[in-house]
Amino acid sequence: MSLRTVGIHHITAFARDPQANVDFYAGVLGLRLVKRTVNFDAPEVYHLYFGNQAGSPGTVITFFPYPTSRKGRVGGGQVGISTFVVPIGALPFWEERLSSYGISATKTSRFSEQYLQFSDDQGLQLEIVERLEGANSEWSFDGVPTEKAIKGLGGAVLFSLDAAKTMSAMENLLGMKKIGEDQEYARFQTSAEMGNLIDVRIADMERGAGGAGTVHHIAWRAKDLEEHEQWQKEVRQSGYEPTEIKDRNYFKAIYFREAGGILFEIASDPPGFANDEAAAFLGEKLMLPSWFEPNRAQIEEKLPPIQVRALEADRQ
Repeated sequence: MSLRTVGIHHITAFARDPQANVDFYAGVLGLRLVKRTVNFDAPEVYHLYFGNQAGSPGTVITFFPYPTSRKGRVGGGQVGISTFVVPIGALPFWEERLSSYGISATKTSRFSEQYLQFSDDQGLQLEIVERLEGANSEWSFDGVPTEKAIKGLGGAVLFSLDAAKTMSAMENLLGMKKIGEDQEYARFQTSAEMGNLIDVRIADMERGAGGAGTVHHIAWRAKDLEEHEQWQKEVRQSGYEPTEIKDRNYFKAIYFREAGGILFEIASDPPGFANDEAAAFLGEKLMLPSWFEPNRAQIEEKLPPIQVRALEADRQ
């Protein structure tokens, strides 16, 4: 092992209705819609990215909203829970905000931390935790002040078909450090301030089923394009089968499925979401890669309109 990822780059999940997806993540959770584009492998479907003001690596959750998607089942071979991190003292604010939208949340603890667990409109399992590390988001929307706003991803909980092999990949391939066990979970740490604490459920789990309300893949960070190319070689030498390097316009990507069934991606930090539009206007219009631009009219015709909007009228 010659490389170490510093943490999560992003997490990508399935949804159904694109507007409902925007309403939940931008409207309720107050994240910034930093990019509206399409699934580069299926351009009739949106690919929506939500994060902090810049969509910094470690802050982003993304979605493929397929209106006709089947309902998924959370289980082995998936990210089971996606973790958001907020500033110290912000958890009561989020408990009240979620309640005001009729979203049921449960308090739980793990590794001496308090979590607020809940699901989005499709059943995707989420949680919020307070931590000191990581810069506050500068994005404020609809009553979510910056001192309470979600900073980004705190980490994730992985559900594996073979937890021992997943944990081996995290230590021996990705270079994470195991820092402890707490009842049902083992915890791994990376060097980043966000997206840096990954919990693995120790018990093997029954295979889940992909679909709305489940995670498609988790992406780990490569610091630059040169390191990204090295990661492809490292993954192959470790006995996995990485894809070719794919140009995702905002990062380069390779994918491989680790032995516990979870789809891993290695994504480069550069060039970032200001690659094709000014930082002040991120997410305001549909952005397409150059190879899709000749078909913009046909692509736009198939995509339902979406907007970021305040949801005050929907509160209880």
